[in-house]
Amino acid sequence: MYTIIYYKALRALSLALFLSVALTSCQKDWDEPSFSQPPFGNSSISDEGIISIAELKTMYPNVFASTDQNKQITENIKIRGRVTGNDLGSNLYKQFTMQDETGAIIVAVNQSGMHGFLAEGQEIVIDLKDLFIGGYRRQPEIGQPYNGNGIGRMNKELFQKHYKYVGTPDATVIQPIEMTADELKNWDKDENCAKLIKLKDVSFVPVDGLGTFAPDTTVDKTVSLIGGCVNRAINEIPESQFVVRTSTYAKFAARKLPYDNVNKRPAKCNLTGIATRFNNTWQLLIRKESDIEVIE
Repeated sequence: MYTIIYYKALRALSLALFLSVALTSCQKDWDEPSFSQPPFGNSSISDEGIISIAELKTMYPNVFASTDQNKQITENIKIRGRVTGNDLGSNLYKQFTMQDETGAIIVAVNQSGMHGFLAEGQEIVIDLKDLFIGGYRRQPEIGQPYNGNGIGRMNKELFQKHYKYVGTPDATVIQPIEMTADELKNWDKDENCAKLIKLKDVSFVPVDGLGTFAPDTTVDKTVSLIGGCVNRAINEIPESQFVVRTSTYAKFAARKLPYDNVNKRPAKCNLTGIATRFNNTWQLLIRKESDIEVIE
């Protein structure tokens, strides 16, 4: 009896000693994680050859002059700017916008959830060599060819090799350009498209049906989709010149258009978003619900 108890105790002690040695051995081989390199992007990209976004556009004037064209960038050039819009609110789909002191541009990447590593205010450098630049309905974009002469999304693996972080995100650096509807009417599209703006003191044209930004068309038969999005007009600018464009997948798609229930009229609001262009029409892409500010 005592022999059995002694044997069991000895076996337990041996197992404890073995585990202690094994753990100590593992600890000796453990390498502390290094946070000196960011988990995304290509930190080996240099700062040589950086040009402004405005300069980039002037290098390829014919690409944006017509409806849909693209051209491969063969020069050793880079652009540097801050992220102004991403897919956080699900209204910018597989693309983000970046802006410097001179202009702004869309970067199209076949990847979802980019807000997780490209936050608003994050400064980045993009190495443009071998990427493509093009104009989708005259809106400048960086990406890869799509349907021949068009411009579309580059694959995510390629993008990871072509950008690097500069510092950490600071959303306070990126402030929208505030303007009225009259000022927007005369704003130069070639120079300013894709910039972050705040359109002040406007109201939506009343609509039939649910009256939301982008309703479910299986429920609301009064609305028609254009490329999976709904265009809403405002009272202060003709619809041929300006629309608010919202994806049916946007997190605020089901939000009611601002309306003054007391006075029975559309409510005045300020709208922040990316001012893209579709040929000669401004299209405002609201980034997230907090970009909608009702003022009365």
